[in-house]
Amino acid sequence: MTIVKNSPFLKKDIFIMILMIIIVPIAGEINFYPVNATFRISFGVPAFLFFLLLFRNFPVVIPGFLTALNIVGIRILIEFIMNRHFLWTSSFHSNFSSFFFYLAYVCFFYFGKVHRFYHQLLLIGLFGILIEIAADLVELTVQYFFLGSTFRLGALNEILIMAISHSFIVLSFFTIMRLYEAQERERQIRKQNERMLLLISNLYEESIHLKKTLINAENITKKSYDLYKSLNDIKNKGAFIDSIEEFGRKALMIAGEVHEIKKDNQRIFAGISKLISVESFGDYINLHELIAIVKRTNEKYADLLKKEIEIKYFINGDHPDYHVFTLLSIINNIVTNAVEAIEDSGTITINIKRDLHSIEFQIADTGPGILPKHKNLIYKPGFTSKYDTSGNPSTGMGLSFVKDMVEQLEGDISVEDQANGPGAVFIIRIPIIHLMKRG
Repeated sequence: MTIVKNSPFLKKDIFIMILMIIIVPIAGEINFYPVNATFRISFGVPAFLFFLLLFRNFPVVIPGFLTALNIVGIRILIEFIMNRHFLWTSSFHSNFSSFFFYLAYVCFFYFGKVHRFYHQLLLIGLFGILIEIAADLVELTVQYFFLGSTFRLGALNEILIMAISHSFIVLSFFTIMRLYEAQERERQIRKQNERMLLLISNLYEESIHLKKTLINAENITKKSYDLYKSLNDIKNKGAFIDSIEEFGRKALMIAGEVHEIKKDNQRIFAGISKLISVESFGDYINLHELIAIVKRTNEKYADLLKKEIEIKYFINGDHPDYHVFTLLSIINNIVTNAVEAIEDSGTITINIKRDLHSIEFQIADTGPGILPKHKNLIYKPGFTSKYDTSGNPSTGMGLSFVKDMVEQLEGDISVEDQANGPGAVFIIRIPIIHLMKRG
């Protein structure tokens, strides 16, 4: 029991075995006659092969043996329920040879090491045909020796056709399953990539803020030292000597403390810069893919906020690959603000166009819009008009960060009212040369 508990793969195989023991006998009773009244195709053998292919860390002979026993038991039970004049011996004689068919099938599968060809579907199909023919011959041999049944050579044609039909059914389902697995892997990889891009984009934002604090810290250090010198000058002139000396000492202490903050920030900034440097990552991305990431992530954010928001985008003109973290930081901030501003439902539209030297983003929403008296304040650090359900204000740093980034890129940002109805339109223009990969 300890091994099963500690091995998720083994637990999965045991779960598959239980399903196999239950489903294969039931599937064997589902059949149809495509050619005539004697040529029957059932789903028992395809289901049996399909389950055998799913095992990874469990010897398939054991579940195959248990399934073979259960098939005989289920068939006898069905005859017992359906037949008023049921005879145990007669029912056992007519069904026991099926046990040898499935047992031989799983043995041929195991010793043929068919799992080696898991990724080669045509070989699996070929092995399925050969194994079923061999298992049919084993069953016919058992019937001949124990029941005295006769064997017709003409039956080989039917056996071959049924084996091909069963293998075709298995390959069809197995191919569908493999396609689903591939699509699921692709979705997981895409989600991981999106999370990684957003994570590094956030780090990029933090690095910009951190760089700004470094400059501020340097300025504060200089001003504090200047204050210290000024106070010392006053002291030397003999005015307010005791107080001036105390003020000078405190100012020097402030300068020293701020200088320590600056050195700590420099170390942090150096580490983050190495992490997100262009040389290390080379992250330039197709514009359609980048905007699709913004669309998906913000639609998920809207779902989280229980809002029904449709995000549409239109890209005009030919565009080179742009620096992903720069654009993702700018556009994602504006779109996220729009998602938060829209109350219950609405639309966000992203229009992108370019001319010879610049790219323009128009991000429009159907939210409440921006009051005229606030249009000159929205870029001020700390200003916000957004509050959560508890009445706590937002940080008010998003738009100030966007404006700083756009201006560093020698671009400009403005906001207008929607032409038709409420809402706002942010217009951002940036020279393309600052977003492209330099040669």
